[in-house]
Amino acid sequence: MAEITAALVKELREKSGAGMMDCKKALTENDGDIEAAIDWLRAKGIAKADKKSGRTAAEGLIGIASAGHKAVVVEVNSETDFVARNDAFQDLVRGVASVALTTDGSVDAISAATYPASGKSVADTIKDAIATIGENMSLRRAALLEVDHGVVATYVHNAAGDGLGKLGVLVALKSVGDKEVLTSIGKQVAMHIAATNPLAIRSEEVDAAVAERERNVFIEQSRASGKPDAIIEKMVEGRMRKFFEEVALLSQAFVMNPDITVGQAVKDAEKLAGASIEVTGMARLLLGEGIEKEESDFAAEVAAVAKS
Repeated sequence: MAEITAALVKELREKSGAGMMDCKKALTENDGDIEAAIDWLRAKGIAKADKKSGRTAAEGLIGIASAGHKAVVVEVNSETDFVARNDAFQDLVRGVASVALTTDGSVDAISAATYPASGKSVADTIKDAIATIGENMSLRRAALLEVDHGVVATYVHNAAGDGLGKLGVLVALKSVGDKEVLTSIGKQVAMHIAATNPLAIRSEEVDAAVAERERNVFIEQSRASGKPDAIIEKMVEGRMRKFFEEVALLSQAFVMNPDITVGQAVKDAEKLAGASIEVTGMARLLLGEGIEKEESDFAAEVAAVAKS
């Protein structure tokens, strides 16, 4: 039997949003397996399907740059939001994004590339900035999209400056149609992605492991109804269809017009563009996503768990 530590309970609590005692029980029932415990909580109706990201420890900025048929989004972290508002830091993030356009978009390639203003690598330029500004910084993530014909539309939410903000989205549209129309529908789809955070462009592209986990949770929940297996199977299939509609971009209700799907909105734009449009890629970076920090009431909660 795995030891159920306070740290393990805390991690499950932050991921599931469930209470400390429920988390401890879930871990005990699942031999300390975090993912299995999350599914157990969901099957019991204690945790929601989407994991709570918790309060983020990372500050900094998301930067976007584009040129021609490609665009890139980068995340550069700092310790405080105060530094993120610093002009020197903002120039650094813009510079890193511009350099990223000349690479394959991977963090390693960007870090090794030359930063024109300093003549050094991006990694060394960031180190110099740390010494100058006096706060730790890092290039954490990046994504680059490119199309042979068409546009890569961009959107920055909560903009802190030109091409800078807390959330950045790229959408690649392959088409030989009118560029203005493509840019317009592309930005609308990018804004939609910012709001809904889809898991994939199409339902068949949703990660098989994620879909299987959802199916297993739905099976457990449906069995609680006490209905025959044949009915349960139909219930699960219905819920899976709904799941795919909700997490796949093209089948989601369009934020700009909930009466149609994103796929239909793109199809409608083809008439104005004068050519077919294919969504070939998307990227969404939310500042500090997945990085969590201590919560002030954790000590008291651990004490309560220890007494149980």
